[in-house]
Amino acid sequence: MLLEGKVALVYGAGGAIGGAAARGFAKEGARVFLAGRSPEPVERTAAAIREAGGTAEAFQVDALDERAVRGFVDAVADRTGRIDISFNLIGVGDVQKPLTEITVEEFLAPIQNTMRTQFLTTQAAARHMAARGSGVVLAFGGSGPQTPPGLGGFKVSLDALEGLRRQWARELGACGIRVVTLKTGGIPESLPADFAGREELTEMLTEPTLLGRAATLSDVGEVAAFVASDRARTMTSATVNVSCGALVDY
Repeated sequence: MLLEGKVALVYGAGGAIGGAAARGFAKEGARVFLAGRSPEPVERTAAAIREAGGTAEAFQVDALDERAVRGFVDAVADRTGRIDISFNLIGVGDVQKPLTEITVEEFLAPIQNTMRTQFLTTQAAARHMAARGSGVVLAFGGSGPQTPPGLGGFKVSLDALEGLRRQWARELGACGIRVVTLKTGGIPESLPADFAGREELTEMLTEPTLLGRAATLSDVGEVAAFVASDRARTMTSATVNVSCGALVDY
């Protein structure tokens, strides 16, 4: 399996996309440690992985809290002797409104939260990865020229994330650590069944794709596992496009 013997940390593992990544890692043989601010959904993800034959443990961690993040990462490293993969997919508190209607606090929240959590989780993992001379840090979101209206500070937070990713990749490359972002054009499957306007939004996300279909949660998990594996060992400071062509790279 692609990730046999690897140790993976997944923040936001109680969410749909975080859970998909965790399942993808476990399916390929990784031992996964799942973190989230709310324990119940994280434990559900861990239980599903164990039921499928994988190895998973759930922890309550606020990924915006420096002490909590360092304690979590250090505890896993002490138990396993290694950290191979760190993937952060927490919600960042974005309020999606037109910029003319949003408050400065609402605008700044996702930018500040994204920068804080991605910095903290990467820094904590990198210290252990550097000691072993290898590791993979994955982010989710991605930037690009496409900017729909009404996203508030969310799209700006994704642009900032790409700048941070490039900086980490430049500084950590000498330590054998790769840093990669995954991006999709939206995953209809991640929408709750009772989400108002679910059918309309699914159609809106599918229409601009070049393949006539949007990415699934399984697609994201499988791509994440491949990118985190040694088969992608030449890939760093890059964005992996999992949008079925909805987001065109220029």
